[in-house]
Amino acid sequence: DLAMNLVGQPLVKQQVMKAVREFLEQQNPTKPLVLSFHGTTGTGKTYVSSMLIRHLFRDGLRSPFVHQFSPLAHFPHHEQLEQYKENLKHWIQGNLTTCGRSAFLFDEMDKMHPGLIDVIMPFLGPSWVVYGTNYRKAIFIFISNAGGEQIKKMTLDLWHAHKDREEISLQDMESAISKAVFENPQSGFWKSGIINEHLIDFVVPFLPLKRHHVKQCVTNELLQQGLEVRQDVIQGVADSIPYL
Repeated sequence: DLAMNLVGQPLVKQQVMKAVREFLEQQNPTKPLVLSFHGTTGTGKTYVSSMLIRHLFRDGLRSPFVHQFSPLAHFPHHEQLEQYKENLKHWIQGNLTTCGRSAFLFDEMDKMHPGLIDVIMPFLGPSWVVYGTNYRKAIFIFISNAGGEQIKKMTLDLWHAHKDREEISLQDMESAISKAVFENPQSGFWKSGIINEHLIDFVVPFLPLKRHHVKQCVTNELLQQGLEVRQDVIQGVADSIPYL
């Protein structure tokens, strides 16, 4: 799915496919797979995460072993932060006890209350104990707009230097993104132990897309869903996204 349907994101293809394939090949992984997707709105972060889930679970996002969290829906009130920490810790542990091969998606990490996400740190490393299951087979995906401006700037610099997006260095992107989210007081990863302790396995940058990339993505998704490929739908989506 990812190789065929994802366009304009060479770093995502290269990194995510390799990470997931190698993780699934391990009989006894040393820790859960932790991915962090970064980029501006409309670059495909949610699209890729849902495609991954469809590949891993027969019922896709409707699977009882796939759990999605949104700060606005699940953690709206800052004054209830301590209660949210307790709830989140119990939700994660309870679901891992039910099925070690679970997936947890945290959307809009840039809107998460700082300090909340660190409560799940023990579940991301190698040494926590969840009785009756191997929690190290779980997958955690963080999705965030944070770091998007840094990605946009680096992409623009490359274009001005007449270089192709395939020439972008992953290492340069990773360090710029990690620094941006760790030092941003509005980010859910602000001063986070998850970043400090290097518990994220892959920081995945989503580059700004060009109009033809977006049109191809919409066409692929319509075909995937068995829907009519209508030009007005494709054009409508393409027109709704800001471009560089």
